[in-house]
Amino acid sequence: MNNYEVMFIIEAALDEEKKAATVEMVKEIISADGEVGKVNIWGNRKLAYPINKKNEGYYTVIEFTGSSELPKELDRRLKISDSVIRHIIINKDEK
Repeated sequence: MNNYEVMFIIEAALDEEKKAATVEMVKEIISADGEVGKVNIWGNRKLAYPINKKNEGYYTVIEFTGSSELPKELDRRLKISDSVIRHIIINKDEK
């Protein structure tokens, strides 16, 4: 089991229920093959540069452990999600 961290940005224009549902979806994907650790919700923040003509996003960071296949599946699912505008998955074990 490896330690990972995923940061994703949800569209700020979505209502709170849809933002919470997106966070829960990510946690469910992780829970299926790993273990959810610390969940840190940063909330709405101004983007450093426009993404898809949007200047604000809802930031969330989740630490998790799982097999080496879990980040691949999570990446695939986040790419096809309409509410996530950007994401990054980091392996925290690599030096």
